[in-house]
Amino acid sequence: MQSTHGLSAVSIAFDEPNLVADAGLVSLVRMAERVGLPGLAADRVRITGAAHSAGANPAAKAMSLVAAMCAGADSIDDTDRLRLRAMNKLFAGVRAPSILGSFLRAFTHGHVRQLHAVHREFLARLTDSTPLLPGVGQVAFVDIDPTHRHVFRHAKQGTEVGRPKGQRTLHPILATLSTPLARPVVAAVRLRRGKAADARGAGPFTGEALAAARQAGATGTVVVRADSQFYNADVVAACRRAGAASSVLSRRFVVGLV
Repeated sequence: MQSTHGLSAVSIAFDEPNLVADAGLVSLVRMAERVGLPGLAADRVRITGAAHSAGANPAAKAMSLVAAMCAGADSIDDTDRLRLRAMNKLFAGVRAPSILGSFLRAFTHGHVRQLHAVHREFLARLTDSTPLLPGVGQVAFVDIDPTHRHVFRHAKQGTEVGRPKGQRTLHPILATLSTPLARPVVAAVRLRRGKAADARGAGPFTGEALAAARQAGATGTVVVRADSQFYNADVVAACRRAGAASSVLSRRFVVGLV
């Protein structure tokens, strides 16, 4: 068998009206609904003022965004995959990319904090109703680390030339929650400008991550782990206030504090 070398281009189209490319979303959406994610979004996310119309029905828009990302979307345009062919036979309330884009552009810092509250409550409910974090009540680990995300549109707010050199990036900080028996799940995230220092806002963020961990059932020993960029008094103080131990790498050795 040999490919045809004479072809100059190949076009592939998904045009069967009775097929669904992402049917696995059915179980995911049902689980989110059972745990109450749409209700949390409707109760906690409130966009008022001039952007009120963009913020209408936040539950449908939040669910559309979550489902699209789980299906592989990494841009607003990609959310249109939820409306391909027979998807409307499985799901109702899917919003168009333009509507979802207007929804996200209406967000202020306060609305982002509202989403953080939704995330914390949803994680707690999910942990309570599924075996997501077995053993979280005995021993749990909170790992804190920054990351650089390459951004391709120069007009995107907050993007700057950071690391790697020559690339425009955003510089979010992440906290994951895990146990000796479970893989990590995201406990907290905060978006920052591309040139933000690695440890910028790390103290309050550590407190937020630990609060999310406690809310998710981490009532026993909690250990915060971080690299040398987070070896500072604010991070250690946040751990002590939350009653958590810390294991932070300094430039020469590991410092363990209880």
